[in-house]
Amino acid sequence: QVQMVESGGGSVQAGGSLRLSCEVSITRLAIAGMGWSRQAPGNQRDMVAIIRPNGATIYADSVKDRFNVSQNKLRNTVYLQMSNLRPEDTGVYYCRVTTNTGNTFYGQGTQVTVSS
Repeated sequence: QVQMVESGGGSVQAGGSLRLSCEVSITRLAIAGMGWSRQAPGNQRDMVAIIRPNGATIYADSVKDRFNVSQNKLRNTVYLQMSNLRPEDTGVYYCRVTTNTGNTFYGQGTQVTVSS
C-alpha cells in the first residue's frame, strides 16, 4: 500500500520560488522512483521530475535548470524546489511513486498558481 502527504503549494508571482514536499508511506513494496507530475487546466497530467533511489534524475524539458528534485530516503520524502516560476507552471502538482512492481501511484495534489 502507498500513501502520500503533499505540502507546499501556493500562489506566487512570476520569477518567484516554491518548494513542494511529499512524505511517502509504503508497505510490502519497494520504491523504484519518486517525483512529481502536474496537470494544467484542460491538459493531461504530465511528468515534471523523477528521482531514482540511486539519485539519478529525469526532468521535463520545460523545467530543466529551474526545478530541482531531491529526496530524503531515510524519511521517504521527495521534494521539488521550483525557481524562476512562470505562469505556464500553474497547475495541480501531484506527488508520484513508482514501485518495484511497475505501478505508479499519485497523491491528492497541491495547487500551484503563478501570476504574471
